[in-house]
Amino acid sequence: MDCIGFICEPEHPVFGAVAERLSARGFDIQFLRPGNPVAKADIDDLAALVNTTLRPESFSALWYADRTGIETWNGFLPTTALACRLVALHGLEQVGCQVPTVWFEKPNCDYIARTRYSWDGVPADSDEGDFYQACVREEPVEYKYFAVNDGRETHLRAIQVRSEVSGLDCVINEETVEVTLAARVRELLDRFGARALCVEFVESESEVYAQAVDPVPGFTGTGMERRVADSIASLTTIGA
Repeated sequence: MDCIGFICEPEHPVFGAVAERLSARGFDIQFLRPGNPVAKADIDDLAALVNTTLRPESFSALWYADRTGIETWNGFLPTTALACRLVALHGLEQVGCQVPTVWFEKPNCDYIARTRYSWDGVPADSDEGDFYQACVREEPVEYKYFAVNDGRETHLRAIQVRSEVSGLDCVINEETVEVTLAARVRELLDRFGARALCVEFVESESEVYAQAVDPVPGFTGTGMERRVADSIASLTTIGA
């Protein structure tokens, strides 16, 4: 029986359900606690490794799995590359997306202070960052495009979310996928060899900007559990 390891809390609202779907298909599921070191022996016994967090322990596990031929979702390279915010912005620009202007010194206009890497979260001081990104969003609303490849094709879902004071996002509704944006998201996924990602778009004066990439999307509110399960299963001998 193929065993799939999930670096994930068993109670995750989406990946917990995905794991249940895979278990019903005949897979053995092993949950690996985020933040805990993953033993090489545990990885050696897996048919595939799924990571859902940006943590040093996850990067080490993905690096070892990729090096030893264990299938990964996503792998070390796409996860770490797209978690570098400037690399992600450059990638978005290369596939045709309009991205906000970036400065390394504070500009004389509205900006968002950013850390260089997604795993660092937001700057401790909201006015001081590693770089500064033009604030192009007019309303506290974002459009998130989720992409997942099932081994044969890439599926997309777009949702509209509103940023709350708590820092959490509130899903407003599902959006119609815009063909041009969808094509660019697919190309970004293909260029980085990723299995899944999320691109965050915002509007400003009728212009659409791509302002961030999430290489470990949680898929909350997308209803894509079956697509994600298909994608993970396709990594294994059972799902091939």
